[in-house]
Amino acid sequence: MNQETETVLAYHDRTKHRLEKYARGPETLDWDDQPDPFRRFSGCDIVALPSPGAELEPLFADLDKPELIPPKPLNKVNTGLLLELAFGLSAWKQFGPSRWALRCNPSSGNLHPTEAYLINTDKDLFNPGVYHYVSHDHHLERRCLFTPEATGTDIFIGLTSIHWREAWKYGERAYRYCQHDTGHALGALRYAAAILGWSVELLAEWPDADIAALLGINRSGDFRNHEHESPDIICRINTRAGRGKPLNTAALLESAQSGAWFGKAESLRAYHLYKWPVIDEVSKAAAKPYTQEAYWQPSREQAIKSSCRQTATAIIRQRRSAQQFDGKTPPLPLADFYRMLSAVLTPSKLPFDMWRWPPKIHLFIFIHRIEGLAPGLYALPRNHDVLEKLQAATLTDFDWRKVEARHDNASAAIPLYHLYSGDFRQLARTLSCHQPIAADGMFSLAMVAEFSGLMEEKPWIYRRLFWECGLIGQVLYLEAEAAGIRGTGIGCYFDDGVHEIVGIKDYNFQSLYHFTVGKPLEDKRLQTLPAYAHLLRDKMDD
Repeated sequence: MNQETETVLAYHDRTKHRLEKYARGPETLDWDDQPDPFRRFSGCDIVALPSPGAELEPLFADLDKPELIPPKPLNKVNTGLLLELAFGLSAWKQFGPSRWALRCNPSSGNLHPTEAYLINTDKDLFNPGVYHYVSHDHHLERRCLFTPEATGTDIFIGLTSIHWREAWKYGERAYRYCQHDTGHALGALRYAAAILGWSVELLAEWPDADIAALLGINRSGDFRNHEHESPDIICRINTRAGRGKPLNTAALLESAQSGAWFGKAESLRAYHLYKWPVIDEVSKAAAKPYTQEAYWQPSREQAIKSSCRQTATAIIRQRRSAQQFDGKTPPLPLADFYRMLSAVLTPSKLPFDMWRWPPKIHLFIFIHRIEGLAPGLYALPRNHDVLEKLQAATLTDFDWRKVEARHDNASAAIPLYHLYSGDFRQLARTLSCHQPIAADGMFSLAMVAEFSGLMEEKPWIYRRLFWECGLIGQVLYLEAEAAGIRGTGIGCYFDDGVHEIVGIKDYNFQSLYHFTVGKPLEDKRLQTLPAYAHLLRDKMDD
């Protein structure tokens, strides 16, 4: 095991929440110190995008077969829709004088450490270069103008993280949450692209250094201390049927290196009262070099058909994180539950159709109220090859009895295993940092990763495991909305408490994310405002 992997594993162990002690975080929350949730660059030309909010025809159910959705042309309207549906605002909430934005991509604590960049090489779209997307204003800031000869037919999306945005509230554990949010953002991007008939290709070979150079986030003079951005991934957006032609990576990087750069990042208006150097340490240790990455060829089984008749754009824009559940509504219909399981299992279904590796995240599910299923603890291995390893790693008391599908629309291939019967509501609540929302829903779950063996010489895999968790979370968010209920990601849980309950005794498996689904209780005190009403007011004022 190399030094970098040891650093990552030490960080993971250090940032576990324990029943007797939480991971290190701020002693108080200074709301005046909260970082600005919207990054802006001064000194950049602005590229206006068409007004957001347009509806598109595809139903949410149509996304089960995205290859049948005709590709929209690459133009400014559709580029704006891609950015809005992936990273744009979905609503504003207001309580008294306080007002805050919600976005289409979920984020831990609604802090949004993820920044999105558009790299354009198509001169028919607008000037080729690197652009930063400002979700608040739904416009682009041109950070780099490529030379006239640097043209092509591609657009790319680059994702970065501002770790301080999460650390302000969550302290040392924040690095984990930033990786969750990268996975959420990747899932949101894939859904948005599918509605347009486009696909997403993860350029997983790229080293972090090249991502930073392309996006200009290695230009240290353009960022304030402690407010820099860390590179995550570059995605190519294929706007025509099939995968695009081979990419000339060297030429794209040369375009950025020889281009004209503009602007400096404005202050996030934070005092940085607390410092968390361990986040910089793990970020450095988990930096990714250039790697050879294969395209995993998943089986082509079909997901259980969705019965949702709403448009995909409506589902995306209405997605919310539930704050509390009622805890007493009738059980979730079995067909809806099987649909959710199918959606996170099927590797050929989006967003997993862009994922280039076999599944490494598996689910332990606390079933509270599901029609036709006894309350208890269940397991859903997302890769059949890991079944025996999971059985060997967990309690011998578990019966690992496969649940036979009992619904006309359910596939018997769903590998749901009953482990133990009983009322697990109080235990689920306790394990999720005593949060009632884990007990009051229809079910909650722990995402457990194949862990230490993957990272022995590749510490950057740590990030990728959390990204896969975020992808699963985004699927559950949207599937819950489609079923008329709601989901919530839970980053606060007692790591080793989860391991003890299922019998995990070593680092071969580790719990990385929790999630819960139920009937939400709406807070009537909160006022909901349209996502971009402020832009209309600004136009009227002009």
